[in-house]
Amino acid sequence: MILAAGRGERMRPLTDHTPKPLLEAGGKPLIVWHIERLREAGFTELVINHAHLGHRLETALGDGSAFGVRIAWSPERSALETAGGIRHALTLLGDAPFVVVNGDVFCDADFAALRAAAATLHAKGSLAHLLLVDNPAHHPAGDFHLAVDGRLCAAGMPRLTFSGLGAYHPALFAELADDVPAKLAPLLREAMNTGKVLGQHHRGCWVDVGTPERLAELDRELAQKG
Repeated sequence: MILAAGRGERMRPLTDHTPKPLLEAGGKPLIVWHIERLREAGFTELVINHAHLGHRLETALGDGSAFGVRIAWSPERSALETAGGIRHALTLLGDAPFVVVNGDVFCDADFAALRAAAATLHAKGSLAHLLLVDNPAHHPAGDFHLAVDGRLCAAGMPRLTFSGLGAYHPALFAELADDVPAKLAPLLREAMNTGKVLGQHHRGCWVDVGTPERLAELDRELAQKG
């Protein structure tokens, strides 16, 4: 699942007429980078949610056939936050663990490895497997502590930042009401308290494209790489 329902307030005025995931860097929309990398990792069926200017996303991406995938759309009347959006899409995602990526980040993560992590969640008695990154300048305090056994803790030092990429068991969202906004962090912290969240430190490229300045910087970097 690609999360694409956010308003992108910090990206205004760019997002006044364009959904944030359709903003371009390196000559293509942010969400297309994800779609292509997911396809290369063997994902052929995707779920994408939307709210703000969602019709523009559907027009741009269609059913996904142009990218070699099949897209199922999960529209929201108003943005349901991360956990609420996932809960709303569960009927499309099915009963097995699945991978989720924020539509407004850029990352060279190994999606095949994340897919493998999703496949082992049940056997490990876990509800989630998150990719963490070094704390960026705009988020120096980080989010979670990665213990030596691979478990994530809500407390503890040092801390790393959640990348917005993860694998989840649908049971994590089972108690949420549908069509009601809900944030992901409280669910994760509750699961961490019972040792049911795993993590991995991603040391490659990752950018939280949260401002026009970061988008422009990413565009320059990708242009230099050709």
